[in-house]
Amino acid sequence: MILAIDSGNTNVLFTLLRDGEAVASWRRAVDDRRTADEDGVWLLQLMNLKGTKPADITGVIISSVRPAALFGLRQLAEVYFACAPLVVGDDGLPLNFEVRVDRPEQVGADRLVNTRAVTSVLGQGPAIVVDFGTATTLDVVAADGAYIGGVIAPGVNLSAEALYQAAARLPRIDIQKPNSVLGQDTVACMQSGLFWGYVSMIEGLIARLREELDLPSAPVVATGGLAVLFAGGTDVFDHLDPDFTVKGLAALYSDWAKTQA
Repeated sequence: MILAIDSGNTNVLFTLLRDGEAVASWRRAVDDRRTADEDGVWLLQLMNLKGTKPADITGVIISSVRPAALFGLRQLAEVYFACAPLVVGDDGLPLNFEVRVDRPEQVGADRLVNTRAVTSVLGQGPAIVVDFGTATTLDVVAADGAYIGGVIAPGVNLSAEALYQAAARLPRIDIQKPNSVLGQDTVACMQSGLFWGYVSMIEGLIARLREELDLPSAPVVATGGLAVLFAGGTDVFDHLDPDFTVKGLAALYSDWAKTQA
């Protein structure tokens, strides 16, 4: 059994994988001060509820967009699971696709993992992956599976918080799909601007990427925490897969395991 750890800017997701399939997952809020011991005690208790022992874990793979979190997560793997973890971006975990951008070293681990997930889940590129996280990212995968670039925009929760912080009379709101575009009170107006504004942004960016890159029929994948919500407001997505990134981690681990056989 493999432990896949996806450390983002808002949450850290711990997933148990058996034969590449997720059998259990747990999420905690990001806290770079959290120690390996704190994570170990917490995670082992949750695993025990599923009948899983530390000895059942034969490998650990980590994707992290936060360098400060890596030390504790590496220690967690080494101390509690007796595994030297594979880390996306390290030389010890080679990618089986090209990163064809100006500064490959700047591409986030999550975007690399989603690139691998395209060929694992869809079979081949080209494709566009929209990941609704702390940032909303759109990433383009070429026909040969290479990562060729993308778009980064503020996540919708960041935008909502910015409205609350910067405008004295605007409240903090939940992100919801409003019944109509036209709002008739402050909260409804904000919800419309955030929800339909983001839907329009995604639709517009996808249309521009398809035109610019001559990819009129490239499938679009939606993933991330708010993917389900936004998929309910548009038909631009061909695939809705909240576990897309985890599937990419499973594929990367499998790639590495084949080189060790």
